[in-house]
Amino acid sequence: MSDPEPTRVEVAVIGAGFGGIGAGIRLRDAGIEDFVILDRADRVGGAWQANTYPDVAVDIPMCSYAFSFEPNLLSARTYPTGDEIQAYAESCVDKYGLRAHLRLNTKVIGLAFDEREHMWDVRTSAGPVRARFVIVAHGPLVQPRTPDIEGLDSFAGTVIHTARWDHDHDLEGAGVGVIGTGSSAVQLIPPVAERAKRLHVFQRSAVWVVPKLDLPVPRALRWVFRMLPLILRVIRFQIDVMHELIAYFAFRRKLPATVRLIERLSLNAMRKQVPDERLRAQLTPDYRYGCKRPSISSNYHRTFTRDNVELVTDPIVRVTETGILTADGEHRELDTIVLATGFRVFGRGANPPFPILGRDGVDLADYYETNRSGAYEGVTLPGWPNSFSVLGTTYSFTSLYFPMIENSTRHAVRCIREMYARGATCVEIKAEPHAEFVRDMRRRQSTSVFLTGACTTSTFLDQHGDSPVFRPTTALTARWRSGHFPLEHYSFTTKIATDQGSSQDRSQS
Repeated sequence: MSDPEPTRVEVAVIGAGFGGIGAGIRLRDAGIEDFVILDRADRVGGAWQANTYPDVAVDIPMCSYAFSFEPNLLSARTYPTGDEIQAYAESCVDKYGLRAHLRLNTKVIGLAFDEREHMWDVRTSAGPVRARFVIVAHGPLVQPRTPDIEGLDSFAGTVIHTARWDHDHDLEGAGVGVIGTGSSAVQLIPPVAERAKRLHVFQRSAVWVVPKLDLPVPRALRWVFRMLPLILRVIRFQIDVMHELIAYFAFRRKLPATVRLIERLSLNAMRKQVPDERLRAQLTPDYRYGCKRPSISSNYHRTFTRDNVELVTDPIVRVTETGILTADGEHRELDTIVLATGFRVFGRGANPPFPILGRDGVDLADYYETNRSGAYEGVTLPGWPNSFSVLGTTYSFTSLYFPMIENSTRHAVRCIREMYARGATCVEIKAEPHAEFVRDMRRRQSTSVFLTGACTTSTFLDQHGDSPVFRPTTALTARWRSGHFPLEHYSFTTKIATDQGSSQDRSQS
């Protein structure tokens, strides 16, 4: 049988999380209606439709965890729950007319650029798609990371990853082992401790946890925010400034007192919750704040004072059929093992989770294995024309998640509209502006907490020891650049037909 005829669109957006939703909204605002949003899941939301473990919630206040043009007024508390964020995603899709553009239950298998026609061929589980442009918005939290622990496959009980939670599995009265103490574990451990007969938390390294000021947001107050949106904008501005100070000054070590202040806040809160000095020592990180993703909680540390909870700091030797054996020779009998081990952020098969073949068939994964590089303004790479990244392996900005999306999509649409205005068929970042941007970012990062010896291991570091997920500039600078980067940094070419029926490129830059 012959291959099916591809679906032809102007833009293929990969991912229906907030990155893909933001791209769709930006495209429609620009008058571009011929696009599809592809996602392997059966609903939108990205990481939020996948992560449904107990007490999953946002660690950024509701007024900041939203598009700047669409306030999130669905949350009943300061920090929205996973269900509330999922509802916000669905509401954005409906309000901005994206339902008709969705292609759910469609797994992207690979992308390849057709140099002859200046088009992208997108292979999916539902058939091929051919697009002029691709916007890759799958985000970094795609592939759950399974730890390489001997015997894990031999465990006779139930193994659950936090990103693939089994709601039919009952933890009531069970012996549970949680491997990992990252941000997911910080949220998960307290509710599991209330249900499990015995909970063992296997900690490789402690995590910085600051108090969570999670207050109720009454309906009346949300009504005020809706009627007087300026109030919410002012609150958001104040919170964003706080994030900016923490990220720019603390992570870049420009103001060491900021780091010490946050660490003292965390340690003081722990001291109030954990009277036992030995236990506090085990829960105290041996690295500076900012090296790894910090967490917020007001009951995480207190959970370890429960009679049915044990903190295990001895390394895991192996998993047996009935439990976990640690280096101290103790074997703990378990019914369930919970893997709170996060996601594969870097490396082949992780980000991107499928091959992206640019010019000359070069795979993006191969490129990142051999090049210490981020993307130009976090969006484009030479050799991958008509392709734009949103929240990928890129220089982005700290925890300001939605501004990152808005900046990336603004950048992409500006390139697309300029290409249309020139009558071109291909737009590509030039090699030298890209290289200069990367050099500048790396120079600015040289004083960051990641690259000054304070970090030995971190999910923020790639295989080259770089930290390409953080943009060491202010958020205001990043926003301004997304709409004012020099268009001459891009080459614009047009595919023209010849008398022999072949084609050739005509450069406009």
